[in-house]
Amino acid sequence: MHINKVEICGVNTSKLPVLTNKEMRKLFERIYAGDLSAREEFIQGNLRLVLSVIQRFNNRGEHVDDLFQVGCIGLIKAIDNFDLSHNVKFSTYAVPMIIGEIRRYLRDNNAIRVSRSLRDTAYKALQVRDQLINKNSKEPTVSEIAKELNLVREDVVFALDAIQDPISLFEPIYHDSGDAIFVMDQVSDEKSEDETWLEGIVLREALRKLTNREKHILTLRFFEGRTQMEVADEIGISQAQVSRLEKTALTHMRKYV
Repeated sequence: MHINKVEICGVNTSKLPVLTNKEMRKLFERIYAGDLSAREEFIQGNLRLVLSVIQRFNNRGEHVDDLFQVGCIGLIKAIDNFDLSHNVKFSTYAVPMIIGEIRRYLRDNNAIRVSRSLRDTAYKALQVRDQLINKNSKEPTVSEIAKELNLVREDVVFALDAIQDPISLFEPIYHDSGDAIFVMDQVSDEKSEDETWLEGIVLREALRKLTNREKHILTLRFFEGRTQMEVADEIGISQAQVSRLEKTALTHMRKYV
């Protein structure tokens, strides 16, 4: 992905205008009055913002023109939903909207398949999240989103987790004097530490305090690497019930660890 090209989607990026906050405020007043030319001018004046956002995704192998177009959709949505009365800078409001639109595009084009019902739940949750941000000018909690959707909190968490983009161990997360630090550099291996054997004894003792069902769930989840959905299918209960039992079991274990 070459982000430094001058022309993207027929737009000469080297000649894009930059608007001041005062100019944007005046344009918004005209936009609210139905002035389409002001809306177009505002979009053109914020395309550099889209360019700055898509640079965050320059390691995904996606074509820059595609990401730029998707980012512009997020920009337009931000313009259509922005409220001057909240006294928030437009860029502060627009950047999460643009990022969200790009992430949705990347998820829809992801090779990892997620069931339609989970995706629908996740997208509804994201829509409610945007609505609550627009309404309250702050990030809503998962519980607030679940309440709006009339769903159990765990169902929303599971749906949102299911559509998260996988991350490569070789993805750079920090550059120090030109040398990149990758995700794998932050993953520790404590198998050789002296404390490991003692921790194992403590965990085994804590596990003995649990019910057979709780032990079975934790064994499947954390020793065999099963997902909550796989555990639910094996035991014959819902994923939400597995989530609740898992949480209760871990809470009980913390009393003994």
